[in-house]
Amino acid sequence: RQFIFRMREFEQMEMQYFVKPGEELKFYEEWKEKRYNWHKALGLGEDNYRFHDHITLAHYANAATDIEFNFPMGFKELEGIHSRTDFDLKAHEEHSGKKLQFFDPQENKSYVPCVVETSIGLDRMFLAILTAAYTEETLEDGSERLVLKIPPSLAPAKVAVLPLLKKDGLPEKAREIINELKFDFTVQYDEKDAIGRRYRRQDAIGTPYCITIDHQTLEDNMVTIRDRDTMEQERVAIADVKSTLAKNTSLTTLLRKL
Repeated sequence: RQFIFRMREFEQMEMQYFVKPGEELKFYEEWKEKRYNWHKALGLGEDNYRFHDHITLAHYANAATDIEFNFPMGFKELEGIHSRTDFDLKAHEEHSGKKLQFFDPQENKSYVPCVVETSIGLDRMFLAILTAAYTEETLEDGSERLVLKIPPSLAPAKVAVLPLLKKDGLPEKAREIINELKFDFTVQYDEKDAIGRRYRRQDAIGTPYCITIDHQTLEDNMVTIRDRDTMEQERVAIADVKSTLAKNTSLTTLLRKL
């Protein structure tokens, strides 16, 4: 009913951040902001996120919030952020008989650190990306288009190389381009059916860009790059293809937003 939102087996990613007692709420607020900005930088739409601060707290916590995402079934928890005080380490000390204290050279004393925790479900992240990206469009000619508008930096395949025809040296030229791109990008190759159908197949799996090799390419070393979301096309020199793709699909571009 809710697809992979809740399963018996799941992948969970957690971080435990140890801080000086008395400063845990300051760092809790810092991590709330950092994690929220991280989610927004993914490009799934800022309006799809919100905080849900806990009014009733677990016995070990002095602050807790959820980052919720607007799934098809409504806003649901995507990541939890908790200030767990020093409960965890003191409980370990009590039951193990081992000291778990940190000596602070600036304070010249030892203390049991407090813990600020962030916890995010990897499966829910995939679900958020897929549900935000899934789009059914009606085009100007009345035809329907199914497209996964996955942010380019997250798309599994970055580019598809498509010879216009399966003859006249176009596939061979396409292979040359693939050999230049394959070390930096995940590249799809497709030569079956009309070019429009191939565009649609790449749209459906979320490939951000398609490169078409035509007869003109053999004369001027220019290719057509098609944008998945806008369907706009532009002619680009083969020598500039790699830099164009890198600028638009690199994870570095995403990370610079953080």
